[in-house]
Amino acid sequence: MNTGNTTFRDSLATVDTQGKRKWVFAQRPKGRWYNLRSLLSIFYFSVFCSLPFISINGRPLFMLNVVEGKFILFGAIFWPQDFFIFGLAMVAFILFIVLFTMAFGRLFCGWMCPQTIFMEMLFRRIEYWFEGDAGAQRLLQSQPWTTEKILRKTGKHLVFYALSFLIANLFLAYIIGARALGGIITEPLSQHTGGFAAILVFSGVFYGVFAFLREQVCTAVCPYGRLQGVLLDKDSIVVAYDYKRGEPRGKYRKDDSRATGDCIDCAQCVKVCPTGIDIRNGTQLECTNCTACIDACDHMMEKTGRPKGLIRYASENGIARQQQLHFTPRLKIYSGILVLLLGAIVFLLASRKPVSGTIMRTAGILYQERGADSISNLYRIKLVNKTTIDIPLTLQLEDEAGKVEMVGRTEVLVKAEGQGEGTFFVVLPRSNLHNRKSAVYIRLYQNGKQITRMRTSFLGPLQ
Repeated sequence: MNTGNTTFRDSLATVDTQGKRKWVFAQRPKGRWYNLRSLLSIFYFSVFCSLPFISINGRPLFMLNVVEGKFILFGAIFWPQDFFIFGLAMVAFILFIVLFTMAFGRLFCGWMCPQTIFMEMLFRRIEYWFEGDAGAQRLLQSQPWTTEKILRKTGKHLVFYALSFLIANLFLAYIIGARALGGIITEPLSQHTGGFAAILVFSGVFYGVFAFLREQVCTAVCPYGRLQGVLLDKDSIVVAYDYKRGEPRGKYRKDDSRATGDCIDCAQCVKVCPTGIDIRNGTQLECTNCTACIDACDHMMEKTGRPKGLIRYASENGIARQQQLHFTPRLKIYSGILVLLLGAIVFLLASRKPVSGTIMRTAGILYQERGADSISNLYRIKLVNKTTIDIPLTLQLEDEAGKVEMVGRTEVLVKAEGQGEGTFFVVLPRSNLHNRKSAVYIRLYQNGKQITRMRTSFLGPLQ
């Protein structure tokens, strides 16, 4: 670890002293970890491209329709009335991220983040195909605008934009659904100017991110990377350089007397880093745990006959104490909490009622006297159906001494994925009223089976 010079912590690796961008020409990675990430990326791309088009009972498996306030997660629909459940799930998810980062560092960034996967596993590979490896890219960049350079650059950016356009269409399918997207594509443009404009905007954003912003998204835009600084501690698992074994550095010689450490100062770990950092300086904000430096270092260790793992997944305490990575009690506790949080999220989603809504007393009306011994209140009920079938509901007062009298109809019909409403009276005996306001509970039944229970207030005369 660089203990003498810590100026690298005062600036970004991709910005010079004048504040200008330093373009990262990352060397093409190769090795065991990169192969694993490549296999996983195939799975991720398959899921991303197919998820919006998978339906269950005519409903998309996954859709986040912000415009209509309609969210579908794994076939379960959520309306604005379910926001408290959605909010609790988001809080639990944030806690999950915090604990996950405290235990496993930025493992998510290197292995699961869409930005990393698309950039390193798709766009960067296309760039290698058009412009060659890092050295060839630098040479091409420094050359004047020849026909070859124009063709290579133009071809690359055309493919980049085409892919960005495709990603934008898929992204929009997650928001409005595959059917609505199909309408934008197949129907006249005049009918979908707003949708087409959204596709162009998203295409421009994705093209700008993958063609120009790149690692700046991870280092300057994404808040998760900045959270790393306050969430990591010396027991967090990160991609780390074993300075105990590697220092002091020294150039490799065949007759090496091994007076130096295992690091031969070849800088291969720096050349392959997509954010341009030197992992030997220790854990840094820009590191996304992509493992490219691990593969590069292992390759050099293998060529020089030295043990692999000079750069590896480890914790700071593990490096300092020369311990192998193991499942510490702290990791066990955090992992246990993560499992509990996931269980809580699943429980919240599974326990959600198929019908929800509100009951309100009719505004401007106090109460009505029914003869000498009864009081009634007029109510309006509004319900939301979260299922794909129509649900007829009957209302029944929980207090057996009273009753519900429907106005106009004997039941409330709630359309599939729609809403239903009705008007009714609640009639209670005077003897049951001991306060100006009393809580009453209405039970909702579907075909004789209670599906939910709702609370409202009953207004009576002054005692």
